[in-house]
Amino acid sequence: MRTSASGESALLLLDVVRVLGKEQVDYAIVGAMAASVYGVIRASRVADALLSISVPALAELEQTFRAAGFHTELRRGDFDDPIGAVLTLQDSFDNQVDLLVGIRGFDPEAFSRSIEVSLYGEPLKFVSLEDFIAMKVFAGGPQDIADAKNAIESALEPLDLDLVRKVAARYGADTVGSLENLLGGLGRDKDSGLELD
Repeated sequence: MRTSASGESALLLLDVVRVLGKEQVDYAIVGAMAASVYGVIRASRVADALLSISVPALAELEQTFRAAGFHTELRRGDFDDPIGAVLTLQDSFDNQVDLLVGIRGFDPEAFSRSIEVSLYGEPLKFVSLEDFIAMKVFAGGPQDIADAKNAIESALEPLDLDLVRKVAARYGADTVGSLENLLGGLGRDKDSGLELD
């Protein structure tokens, strides 16, 4: 592993992505690192990524990471949990990467919409702006809504409102309502001329 101190979860993520590549597991980075890509720089000691595998396959992947020297903990969600399972990976400095699978409502097509961003000269795949916004609105906490709002306001490219609405609909009526409230409060609607895609 390339980490040498605490506060280097981004470096640990690079090692995690290397293992995922060898195992041919697709991923998309979310959370605070994705927020940073979309214009909101904020600190987090954990790097988060979604994986395109099933919960049972995650248990097998845990063994691969353990053999590679990672400290691992696999937690499965219960019936009411919107996340099927989380595999937490740590190094000896307590840097942490959380790998998530089985998010209720998540669009599997999101992996094909991911964007590539270089970190320390290595390419990493991040969830698209529209998927990021819909996921944050679905999560619904104050920081999540602030992240979605800031991502919309900071967007360098036009937001595909049809896509973000379509993705939000997969998460349910509450998410759609929250998204519309957010978009309306920011003056983003179908008649605003902002959707170019």
